[in-house]
Parts: sequence; structure tokens; C-alpha cells
Amino acid sequence: MKKLPFLLFSFFSLSALAQSDAIRTSIAKKADALQPKLVAWRRDFHEHPELGNRETRTSAIIAKHLESLGIEVKTGVATTGVVGILKGGKPGPVVALRADMDGLPVTERVNIPFASKVTTQYNGQDVGVMHACGHDSHMAILMGVAEILSAMKKDLHGTVKFIFQPAEEGTPRGEKGGAEEMVKQGVLENPKVDVIFGLHINSAIEVGKITYRPGGTMAGVSDMRIIVKGKSSHGAYPWQSIDPIVVSAQIINNLQTVVSRNVDVTENPAVVTVGVIKGGTRFNIIPENVEMLGTLRYFTAGDEKLVTENVRRIAIKTAEAQGATAEVKIPFSNHYPVTFNDIALTAKMLPTLQASAGKENVMLRPPVTGAEDFSFFQEKVPGLFFFLGGMPKGTNPAIAPSHHTPDFYLDESGFGLGVKALCNLTLDYMASK
Repeated sequence: MKKLPFLLFSFFSLSALAQSDAIRTSIAKKADALQPKLVAWRRDFHEHPELGNRETRTSAIIAKHLESLGIEVKTGVATTGVVGILKGGKPGPVVALRADMDGLPVTERVNIPFASKVTTQYNGQDVGVMHACGHDSHMAILMGVAEILSAMKKDLHGTVKFIFQPAEEGTPRGEKGGAEEMVKQGVLENPKVDVIFGLHINSAIEVGKITYRPGGTMAGVSDMRIIVKGKSSHGAYPWQSIDPIVVSAQIINNLQTVVSRNVDVTENPAVVTVGVIKGGTRFNIIPENVEMLGTLRYFTAGDEKLVTENVRRIAIKTAEAQGATAEVKIPFSNHYPVTFNDIALTAKMLPTLQASAGKENVMLRPPVTGAEDFSFFQEKVPGLFFFLGGMPKGTNPAIAPSHHTPDFYLDESGFGLGVKALCNLTLDYMASK
């Protein structure tokens, strides 16, 4: 008789495990059955991309789909965002799931029937528009998750908040948007979100695989502007000038020491890149000013402070040494925090990812120096952001077309795994509470 409580505990634990496996199997079958819809949604979004804060057609399709599932829908969040709230039949936590919606000012080169032919204006320039980062697939996947979970509404132990976010890639000059603006407008409140999950498809990860990293997984980013002010002169008499072009070249060279000599690269990587340098109007005139634009990347708050302070000091002091001045603004127009996967949450949910894809298909990855504004959500609530394979099997990752390029390409057969993973993360997290 003394062993009965333990036996009962074992029995109920095994029953719960069996039930979980049964639900997982059911979700897998439903996700596989949804594959034609996932592909159709993705191709429609791909053929009709919209830039950040302009996703009106996109958000209307998403809102209509969520409403058809009986999900409470709010539109116009952070300009064009859509938020769906699915209240389960049983009490429990609030789980948020996020997909981004915007395309990029890229002209597509891929020879596919649903290639984008859309053109528009971006910051005063005529540009093509393309889903060159996979946001079309993210939306399709989350729409599939909503369809599956809404059919389980009465059995859900909690609430699911579906966040379809505009402007992840940024907004046109002078506008606000993206995850930061959604947070400011209360997307994580009413009801208050307990945890958030998100994924990003990757064209250099083989389809069927998932990669993840606890802690800093994608870099924090600040852009910078440095204006070097010197003294103009005729190009034939450089001794009469304080040449801001020469000073700028010295600043660029000296900035290379920030990563190589200031950052402890055994702990965290960092990046200092000058991507734009503008100065002068004619070959024989030394200009008065030079403007430089660049990006800083880092993986901890401490490294952000270190990199920022050293860039500012080097630019100002290098200019002073030559009799010039340097004005440094960091950040200049945007700043994303580090995409930081809550360590305890990542460890807790890793078995779910492994059960979704197969343990052999879930791999730890190194830090990514790209940035993601999913980080604004993670600043407020624990979050897990992982990567989903979108590269055709057998492709060499080194030659797979990169994100943000005209040749970006995805294998659509991996979308179902994204649906399974997000559904299972939601249900397993709810079960754990």
C-alpha cells in the first residue's frame, strides 16, 4: 500500500505522455494535410509583396482568415499589423506566436511562375519589391498554426495570441513601425503575454532541420553616422586644406581595432562596418565635409557599450589629430536589441523541437550577426526564436542564394515542420503550466 501513490503517479505520468504523443501525431497529420494551403498562401504573398507599413493587402488576407476560424481579430496595430486572440476552453498561460509580413526593396530574378513583378517607390527611389527574406513563408506557417489550434479551442489550456507584424525590415524615413511600435501599442498586454515563440526560415539550412541557440542568438544592432568636417581647398594645393577624405580613411582603418583589439572575441563576436562614404563633388576639389554611414553589431549589453564608446572615441580623436572634427551619432536611425533566447525556456522547450523534427535534425548553431526586431518582444517577456530549414536537400550551403538578394529561393516542403513546431511549442508550454 505504501507504494500505491508512486504507482499512481507513474500511471498518470505515462498516460499524460501517451496523450501528448497522440496529440503530436494528430498535429503532424493535420500539418501535412495543410501543405497545399501553406504553399498557396505563400505563393500568393510572394507574388504580391508589400513593403513595411504598406502591407494592406497582406493584412486583409490574414485578418479574413483568422476571422473565418472564429478568432478575435484586431487590425491596424502599428499601422498594418494584425493580432488574433484565441481563448482556449480551459485556464492557462497566454502564448504569443509571431510572423513578420513585409517584403524588401529588391527586384526578383528567380524564374518561378509566382515571381514578384511589383514595383514601387522607397525613400524616393523606384524599386522592385520581393519577399527576399522568407516572410511570406512565416505568414503562411502561422496561418496554418491558427487553423489547427482554433480547431482545438475547447481543449486549449490557455490563450494563443497570433501576432502578424509589419515592418520587420524597417520603415521608410520618418515613420515608426515594427515590433518596437507594436510593443509600445500594448500588443503584449490585454491579455498579458507569458511567453513568445517565433521562427525564421533559412535558405542555407537544409529543409527538415531546425537550428537554435540559447542566449544571444542574433546580434543587437545600431546604425551610425560620422560627419568629418575639415577645410576645403583646390585639389592642386592640398596643404591649404584639412582633408576630410584622408581623415575619413584614417578613421575607417582605426575602427578596425575595435573588434580586433577591444572586444573579447573568445566570449562574443562583434562587427563594425562602414557601408557608405560620401564626400566631394569634383576630382580637383578637396571637400569640406565627408559623411560615413555604418553598422555596429554585438551580443551583450556590455559589448554594445564598449563598441559604441570606442567607435565614438576613435572617430573624434583621429579627426582631432589631423585638425578636423568628427560628429558621431550612434544610433543614427535605428537600434535593435540582441535577440536573446531565454536560457531556461530554451532548455525547457528543446525536447519539443526535437520531438517535432527528430532529435538528429535539431542542431545548436553559432551566433548570427544579422539582427531581428523580435528582440523587442524578448525584452518584455521570455522568448524563443529558432531557425527552420528552407534549402533544398543536397544543396551546398556555401552557394545557396542568400537572404536579401534577387536570387533568394526556398524549398516549400519544409513549411509543415514549422507548423508542427509552433503548435507543439504552444501546447507543451501550456501543459507545463
